[in-house]
Amino acid sequence: MAATPLSRWPPRRVDALVTAAVVALGIADSWVKPSSGLLTGLPTPVIAACSAAVGLSLWWRRRWPHLVAVFVTVMHVVSFTPVALAAAMYTVGSLDRRLKVLFLYGVAGFVAGLAGLRGGLPDAGIREAAYSLAAIVGPLAVGYAVGVRRDLTAAVQARVAVLERENRLRDERARAEERATIAREMHDVVGHRVSNMVLAAGALESGPAAGVPEAARTAELIRSDGRQALEELREILGVLAPSRVTAGEPPEPAGGVRAAVPSGPDTEELSDLVAHARDRGQEVELRVNGHPEILPLPMRRALHRIVREALTNAAKHAPGATVRVDVACRADGVHLDVANTAPTRPKSPDLPSGGHGVVGLTERVALLGGTLTAGPRDGGFLLSAFIPHSRGASSRGAS
Repeated sequence: MAATPLSRWPPRRVDALVTAAVVALGIADSWVKPSSGLLTGLPTPVIAACSAAVGLSLWWRRRWPHLVAVFVTVMHVVSFTPVALAAAMYTVGSLDRRLKVLFLYGVAGFVAGLAGLRGGLPDAGIREAAYSLAAIVGPLAVGYAVGVRRDLTAAVQARVAVLERENRLRDERARAEERATIAREMHDVVGHRVSNMVLAAGALESGPAAGVPEAARTAELIRSDGRQALEELREILGVLAPSRVTAGEPPEPAGGVRAAVPSGPDTEELSDLVAHARDRGQEVELRVNGHPEILPLPMRRALHRIVREALTNAAKHAPGATVRVDVACRADGVHLDVANTAPTRPKSPDLPSGGHGVVGLTERVALLGGTLTAGPRDGGFLLSAFIPHSRGASSRGAS
């Protein structure tokens, strides 16, 4: 297992480690250091206890860095604790950016170091003075460098965060513009063509086909499918270009034809969907176990889209096949199977296929925490889906 870098430790854990190390070194140093400051000559346990007390003060070095530094500097004269003084000076250097203040600490620490040495070593000379100066200036300089580096890193990270936020906003604006462009293209191309189909079917139904029941029924089916397509196109346009939708008022469908169907496909019953497929000439059998109509809205919408896509695929790729739709609302969720037999008529070459229907259904079901599988079976095709009950959702639809 890789070791965690010290810089990623919690600050209080680092303080505890530093304090314990300084206390241990101070106690051990009490038996070997050449000078004990003003305490020189006293019993070693007394000097060790004083050194330990000075080391313990470092626990508060982040909260009161200057107070701790002054205390350690004064105690350095009394008991000569160079390790604790170096740690205190490093803390001041890393937290304070005022060079004048750091210079004053350096002078005070150097004087305290000389005083501590002179108290225990009356013949202390240049070597001891240089040692005392290095023990003060070194930690101050290192602490200052670390603090500056930390500030620069924080500034760079803040700048990177600002740039990422700007890039994200720029990408969102570009996506919004792209969605608006797509919405305009769909309105200009698809909407107008479907609107013309609806108007032509209406004219056919009330004109020459009025006296032919079969032709009138076919024209009504075309007009009904066109209305539904316009309604769904209106929903897509509302998602792609929400600025086109006035708050509280649904947008007009393309071509100015207002659909006379419910506001969304989730409000339609599965039986109506199957009946519509039968009107188109499909042989469809529906078996429902439970009450899917009282399921949460996202589940009802997903069920409707899956069944509609499966019936459409069967009509396109398996003409004349028998389709069976099984819906079971159970305690764990909704199980849906749509199976069709082998086709009995040749496939029409005039029906385009985008090849994205099952992929889109799989993504929709996955967003609800479910699974969807599709593939050939016994010469036909089987589409199976499972959608679990969402957390906190009512399970009254279970049989």
